[in-house]
Amino acid sequence: MPWFSYLAIYFVVWFIVLFVTLPFGVKREEKPEPGHDAGAPQLAYMWRKAGAATILALIVTTLLWASFHYAWIDFRS
Repeated sequence: MPWFSYLAIYFVVWFIVLFVTLPFGVKREEKPEPGHDAGAPQLAYMWRKAGAATILALIVTTLLWASFHYAWIDFRS
């Protein structure tokens, strides 16, 4: 497969993992200020979640590359 196919796989996996990690560590504010959403998190920790998504997407993409490269998964036969 061409390299841009793996790049596309990486970005798709990255967004999936990001959406999976979004609910982790969310704490609601007990008494929100007037005009603020009651369900908004106090601290979102987006840098941590983006970092986790980056690392996990890299691992998944590397495993997919290895499985295609070493013919663990073969679509041509």
